Amino acid sequence: MHWTRWGAAGHGPAAAAILLVAGASVSAGFAQQAPPAPAAQPARFVVVIDAAHGGDDTGGHLNDGQLEKTANLAFSVRLRSLLSARGIQVVTTREADQSLVPDQRAEVADHARAQACISLHAAETGSGVHLFVSSLAPSSAARFMPWKTAQSGWVTRSLGLAGVLNSALTHAGTTVTLGRTALPGIDSMACPAVVIELAPERDADKKTISEPDDAKYQATIAATLAGAILEWRADEGRTAARQP
Repeated sequence: MHWTRWGAAGHGPAAAAILLVAGASVSAGFAQQAPPAPAAQPARFVVVIDAAHGGDDTGGHLNDGQLEKTANLAFSVRLRSLLSARGIQVVTTREADQSLVPDQRAEVADHARAQACISLHAAETGSGVHLFVSSLAPSSAARFMPWKTAQSGWVTRSLGLAGVLNSALTHAGTTVTLGRTALPGIDSMACPAVVIELAPERDADKKTISEPDDAKYQATIAATLAGAILEWRADEGRTAARQP
């Protein structure tokens, strides 16, 4: 797997002001990891889906005239439906065209105690799917982590999640670009977290076949992602079983 540093101007993940901030609560500048469920209880598996942007924050503009915030929300609805049909509990940061600040998104994910957090974006640059993970260096997870760098305790597992997603998408014939960079909000997450940016589907001549808001295109990618998240759930279950 080859990771490249990604930096872009405009409305991509590195420039977005509102990203999913998941699995942590803000207290005096620290992120608090939620305690695990008692071992005697059935394992729970929650996925938080964040449709980036919303309300006054429109995100980018797609070539078919649509707004990124609208494409992100439609993609979120499709992915949520597929995951729910597979028995996965899904929590979304928004289900309407509403403005959310990062701390509001953090509170949603904090209460969810998610095993995977996905922030959805759309872009006109590149092709296929772009996967981004925080560039923070790994550190040992602790009960309280500095809020701005909480993801450092989870970045290794975030890379693992991105690897599972990449494998499924590549196997399905999707062009995948992998990147690591500083990500506002994502760097504050206390859970496995990946940004998924949907770019246009292009043919061998780089001609656009489908825009990121195309319903059929979104449904195809969402189905692949749902299968990959099922695999991630199995991996998480095996990890939990090995823990004392």
